[in-house]
Amino acid sequence: MAALDELSGNFTYGAPGAGNGSLSGAWYRRNQLHLFGVLLAILGNLVISISLNIQKYSHLQLAHQEHPRPFFKSVLWWGGVLLMAMGETGNFAAYGFAPITLVAPLGCVSVTGSAFISVMFLKENLRASDLLGMTLAFAGSYLLVNFAPNITQAISARTIQYYFVSWQFLIYLILEIFIFCILLYFYKRKGIKHIMILLTLVALLASLTVISVKAVSGMIAFSVTDKMQLTYPIFYIMFIIMIASCVFQVKFLHQATKLYNTAVVVPVNHVFFTTSAIIAGITFYKEFFGAAFLTTFIYFFGCFLSFLGVFLVTRNREKEHLPQSYIDFGNIPGERKLDKIQPDSNGLSYGTLPDGSDPTKSPSGGKKEV
Repeated sequence: MAALDELSGNFTYGAPGAGNGSLSGAWYRRNQLHLFGVLLAILGNLVISISLNIQKYSHLQLAHQEHPRPFFKSVLWWGGVLLMAMGETGNFAAYGFAPITLVAPLGCVSVTGSAFISVMFLKENLRASDLLGMTLAFAGSYLLVNFAPNITQAISARTIQYYFVSWQFLIYLILEIFIFCILLYFYKRKGIKHIMILLTLVALLASLTVISVKAVSGMIAFSVTDKMQLTYPIFYIMFIIMIASCVFQVKFLHQATKLYNTAVVVPVNHVFFTTSAIIAGITFYKEFFGAAFLTTFIYFFGCFLSFLGVFLVTRNREKEHLPQSYIDFGNIPGERKLDKIQPDSNGLSYGTLPDGSDPTKSPSGGKKEV
């Protein structure tokens, strides 16, 4: 009963009234901690987008050098890594002040911000789909911040212990482990490395990551007033789960980026990660408990807008930078330029000459050995 009494004291619901569900003064006074968490998440994602562009710029610089050196010897690249660590720290801290269902979808800021910065500073092309995608992502983020669950939780070790043994989470955990084992069987034993399998494995691990990250960051924040928080075994259990799930999540995500185009991996991973995080927040932390139907509908509509914005921003972006593979005979003296001649993938020769001769034939008419 003591755990239940503490649990009920850790919840503060937005009371219905004129200020509920809008950015009014009453809403602001009730949700100052939420807004601080939102600010940390937005700033963290913007710093991550800056770091990604700095690392990309360092790779471009190294590629244009006559004798390129390894990227890990570049000071600029390490500066980008440092900024990424700072951005991830901001995201980590944000989970201690705001619900998972509010922080996780704001990852779209990193994707759209990276596209905007690459246009401004790396001089990449600005497409109409980029502008539309950024607009939709901004509108979706506004709806997410405005209509996320009005619930404030003081995350203590005893609260996490109570959540950890709740029947809802135990059923959720059993189902997640079952699905994970099936997908891992197809990935390891059958050798099926489809993008949906890889990113579903990432999403299943991500749900444990966001649960443990919020638990660890919340208990660290709570330890300011209660020094005993860090002595509970649940703190170290959650810390181990956080580290292990992050490591294996990065492993599967790295495999997906090696096998598939980044323009496909990024939006699909964002959708899977956000959906998994929202389900984890609802199941473990009960973040939509008592929420009105209209508020819930507008919240998920905001998620849909942010998903659509990310897809539009990343659509065909990688294909624009692929080098074209052809031979231009306009630069060969004595040859008449007909057109840019594509290589013949089925033959032994790389392209054909304008006079129709086959470079693999000998003067006697026989084929040359290649």
